[in-house]
Amino acid sequence: MSEQEKELGKLRDQIDAIDQQIHTLLNQRATCAQHVAEVKQKFRGDEPPVFYRPEREAQVLRAVMQRNQGPLPDKEVARLFREIMSVCLALESPLRVAFLGPEGTFTQQAAQKHFGHSAQNLPLPALRDVFREVQAGAAEYGVVPIENTTEGVVSHTVDLFRQFDLKICGEVEVPVHLHLLMKKDADPSQITRILSHQQSLAQCRTWLDRNYPQVEKISVSSNAEAARLVANSQDLGCMAIAGDMAAEQYELVSVVRNVEDNPDNSTRFLIIGTQDVGPSGDDKSSILVSVTNQPGALYQLLEPFYQHNISLTRVESRCNRQHSIFYIDFSGHYSEPAVQAVLSQLQQVSTELKLLGSYPRAVL
Repeated sequence: MSEQEKELGKLRDQIDAIDQQIHTLLNQRATCAQHVAEVKQKFRGDEPPVFYRPEREAQVLRAVMQRNQGPLPDKEVARLFREIMSVCLALESPLRVAFLGPEGTFTQQAAQKHFGHSAQNLPLPALRDVFREVQAGAAEYGVVPIENTTEGVVSHTVDLFRQFDLKICGEVEVPVHLHLLMKKDADPSQITRILSHQQSLAQCRTWLDRNYPQVEKISVSSNAEAARLVANSQDLGCMAIAGDMAAEQYELVSVVRNVEDNPDNSTRFLIIGTQDVGPSGDDKSSILVSVTNQPGALYQLLEPFYQHNISLTRVESRCNRQHSIFYIDFSGHYSEPAVQAVLSQLQQVSTELKLLGSYPRAVL
C-alpha cells in the first residue's frame, strides 16, 4: 500500500466515524421532535396543535449561520439544517403546501426552499385556488409571488389578499434564471413559437426582441405549463422559456441559458396561512390601507412611519377615482409598541386598514 493510500485510509476512517456520530445525532433530534409533537397533542385543548412555528425556525436558522465557522458557507449549512427540520417536522405532522402549478414552477422552488423537501406539495392551476385551499384548510400553507425585481409587484396577489382572510406567515426570495428550452430532437434554427408566463416573457423582452423578433410569443399560465406543453407537443418548432426545475421535470434541453434581461432577476414569494406569527427578533409586517383621494393623503399615510422611525421596504398603490389602496411592507412586528402606534395612527386617517401579518424576514 502506498503512503498516499495509507493517509487516505486514515481520513476515510475518520469520515466514517463522523458520519456515524452525525447519524446518531440526527436520530436523537428526530426522536426529540416526536416528543415535541406528543407534548403539543397532550396540551392541545379545544384547538388543534400548531406544529410549524415560522418564528422558531427562523431563529434556529439564524443561530446556525451565526455559529458557523466554516469551511462550509453560512447559507449552505443553513440549507442542510432546513432539510433536517423539514424531515423532523414531517414526523410531527406532514405539512401540505399549495402553490401555483404544475410541478416545476419557480413557486414550487420557493416552497421547497422555505419548507424543505419533506413537505407535501399541492400544485394548483391558479393563484385564487391557492388562497381558497388554504382558507378552506385543504392545505396548511400556500406560496404566492408578490414581487419581481424586473416587473414589480404581482397585482393579482394583492387583489386576492383583499378578498381572502389569510395571514402572511413568511417570505422567501428565489433567484430567477430563465432558459430557452426545447425537446431533445428539436432544431433551434426552426423555432416558430415561444411559450412562457406573461411575466417571464416581459423579463426577457429585450433578449427576445433582439434574437427572435419575428417569432410568435404565447403567454400561458406558468413557466412549467409552457415546458409541459412543449414536451407534449408534436411541433418541434415550439419552445419554452422556463427554469432548471421545469427543464428537469419535463426532460427538455437548454438552447440558450440565462436569457433574462436582468442578471440579478429574482422573485419574492409570501407564505400564506391562517395563524398569527410571533416575533422572531428580525421581522417585517405587511398591510393594505385604503384612503380617500385628496391632497396630502399619501403624506398622511407615510408620516407615522417617519415619526416612529420605522423603515418602509415596499409601497405599491392601486387607484381609482375615489380611493387609493396601498400595499405596504415595513420593518418590525405588530406586537412592538412603535408598530402599534403607527397602525393606530393609520386607522384614524384611512377608510380601511388590513394587517396582512407580521413574519420573519427571509433567512435563506
